Amino acid sequence: MAPARPKYFTPNEVSLHNTIKDVWVSYLGKVYDLTPLCEEYAGDILLKPIIASAGKDISHWFEKKTGDIRTHIDPSTGIRKYYAPHGRFVHIPPPCPASDWANDFGRPWWKDNRYEVGILSEKTRFVRIINTLTSQEQTIEVCSEENMNEILQRYFKYNAHAASYTWKCDGVPLNMEKTLKANGIEDEDVEFYELGMDYELWTPAIHLYFNDDLTAA
Repeated sequence: MAPARPKYFTPNEVSLHNTIKDVWVSYLGKVYDLTPLCEEYAGDILLKPIIASAGKDISHWFEKKTGDIRTHIDPSTGIRKYYAPHGRFVHIPPPCPASDWANDFGRPWWKDNRYEVGILSEKTRFVRIINTLTSQEQTIEVCSEENMNEILQRYFKYNAHAASYTWKCDGVPLNMEKTLKANGIEDEDVEFYELGMDYELWTPAIHLYFNDDLTAA
């Protein structure tokens, strides 16, 4: 059995998880749900920097090559320590030896893949989806890495019977196993920006044609 494809998220989707009881962050290209960590350490002041960063990208906390928290040389001791200008947080040791700091937590949270929920899209784009049966139109943001079946999943909230339609662009049926780009629908946002054109006026359109074999919602 082939491994399941990872789930991709847009930065906007991550940003919605920004409360003390729903804490998502992204860093180094991946998305993490730190809600269980916050529940485990509820009431601990060391959660403050993490909660303050809920819904945000915190890649600047990390060394890209090692995946570890950034470090610096403490000028007063000459010892290399974790660099946390935003405030010390969970699993970061205190600057000086302390008897009340437990270091038996195992892997620090930033190295624990239990919290990983998916991949942060490197580039998102917008598409217009037009239902030719009802003439309804929605513009949705998708991840450029997603194939058409995964975009269909995003569209379900607008039409629970979306799988009962043939998806076409410029009259050509789309391969639902391929991405927009692989289907010949290029992402021209950069070109429009450089030419001073409003890309929203040129958002690619996908037309849905009803197959007359309505599936169960």
